[in-house]
Parts: sequence; C-alpha cells; structure tokens
Amino acid sequence: MSKLASSAFLTDRKIVFLLATFCCFLWGSSYPAIKGGYALFSIAPHDIPSKLVFAGWRFVLAGLALLAYAGISGKLKGGVPGRVLARFALLGLSQTTLQYAIFYVGLAYATGTKSSIMNATGTFFSVLLAHYIYHNDRLTYPKIVGCLVGFLGVMVVNLGSGAGGLLAWDFTLLGEGFVVLAAFILAAASIYGKRVSQGVDPFVMTGYQLVFGGSALLAIGYALGGKIDNFTVASASLLAYLVLLSALSISIWSLLLKYNRVSTITAFNFLVPVFGVALSAVFLNEPIFKLSNGIALVLVSLGIWLVTKAPRNS
Repeated sequence: MSKLASSAFLTDRKIVFLLATFCCFLWGSSYPAIKGGYALFSIAPHDIPSKLVFAGWRFVLAGLALLAYAGISGKLKGGVPGRVLARFALLGLSQTTLQYAIFYVGLAYATGTKSSIMNATGTFFSVLLAHYIYHNDRLTYPKIVGCLVGFLGVMVVNLGSGAGGLLAWDFTLLGEGFVVLAAFILAAASIYGKRVSQGVDPFVMTGYQLVFGGSALLAIGYALGGKIDNFTVASASLLAYLVLLSALSISIWSLLLKYNRVSTITAFNFLVPVFGVALSAVFLNEPIFKLSNGIALVLVSLGIWLVTKAPRNS
C-alpha cells in the first residue's frame, strides 16, 4: 500500500472509528487483565518491584514480536540510523517506562473501574497540549467546555459512599493520583510519538520503543528485588494476551496519530472507561452500578463529545 493510499485509508472516518474503538476495547480490557495478573502471579499490592518486572516482560515481548514482524515484512531493511534509535529510546523511556511504572502503582491502589474512568483525563491533557504544539489543532469554546465537563466527571468518580456518604472524597496520591499523572505523561509522550512517527514506520517505532522501555522496567524491577513466578497455563495465557494487546493497540494508535489530528484520535479514549468499567465488573466483580460511576461516565463522554463536535477544519 502506497503512502498516499495509506493516508486516505487511515483518515477515512469509518476506518478511524473502527480502529480507534478496537484499540480502546483492548486498553479497557487491560484494567481487569493487569489486576488479574497480579493475582495469578501472586504479586502483592505493595510489591512494586515485581509489578515493574511484570510490566517489563509484557512490553519487551510485545516489542520483540513487532520487530520480528517488521523484519519479516521488510520494514527494517537498511537498518535504523543512530539518531532515530535515540528518539525511539526517549519515547520508550517516557511512554513505556515512566508512564507504566506510575500507572501500575496507581492501579494497585485503586479499583479497575475508577482507574479506567480517571485515565480518560489523558484525552483532555492531549487536547490542551495539542493547542500549543499544532497550529491546526487549536482550542475552541466547545473544547474548553468539554475539558471542564470531563474533569468534573473525574471528580465525581472520586465521591465515596462510605462513612462520609456520597459527598465523601475518596482519593489517594498513590492510587488515583498516580493514574492521573500517568495519563498526563502518556498524553505528552503520544504527541512526541506523533512527531517521531512522521519519518519512520510506526510498527518499527513501536517495536523499538517497547523494547527500550520494557528493558528499563525489567532492569529497575530486578534491581529492586522484583520477580514473577507461579507460571501456570492461566498466568502464561494472561501474559500472552497482554503482550498481544500492547503490540496491536500501540501500533494501530500510532498509525492513527500519524495521519490524523491529535484531538480527533484521542477523543475516542472516552470508550476506554466504558469498556474498562464493564469488563472490570465482569472479571473483577467490581460494582458497576454505583451512582458516582454512572454520573462520571456520562460527564466524561459528554466532555469528549464537546471536544470533538467542532468541524475538522476549525
């Protein structure tokens, strides 16, 4: 497929919708999958080094799989210049190592349901950052209102139902705080990834950045005494699913970002909390019908609809 044909295909609204929705489904499923992996590999909630090892193997294996595909398909023919590898390494250390180290810690201290909703803040961070970086992706009134409504939804999901009642604030720095911080880092790294991807194949870029980022996670995790064991058919299968999830979702998302506006693509992230909440309820038996969850999902979805309602040429 020629570059012109690829551009036309990947900017078609129906194709963008299908591919972006598929990525969001995969990312939504990662919340119960990761928490399930902690249980299957017997990783305790406070065992952060082992969580980093778990994440490291997931990303290294996903990156190696993508590089193998790139090699077989001829995408690696001629090699990769050193300066480009340096950019891949920077992307991997930010988008994979730093972002996921913080995200994995946050997920250990927050429910999969709340984490999936709060991670949608990355959409609004992307919209705000794109305004200052791309001249054709400026903030508009609907985008500003949408960001405010979306952040309101994030606040609502942190309303508890314990001793303090519905208006009790249920937020911790290591839990919900780290999930939001990870979302900001991912938004910033994704914009940098869009810039890097303009001159390279997104599958090659994703493969290298996952290997670089995952290797750093492994080095840090093992240095701190982390480990994963208790390999069974179930635990190995779950790890294999997470590897496939990472390879597919990040590669497809990078392709979409390469040929479309940041705000257009990241707006689809509203589907992540929808899938995340539903799948966390199914696989983790987490409560899905809490009033705060329902209100938050509506507000987050409304916020992102407002962000994307403006015409593409605005």
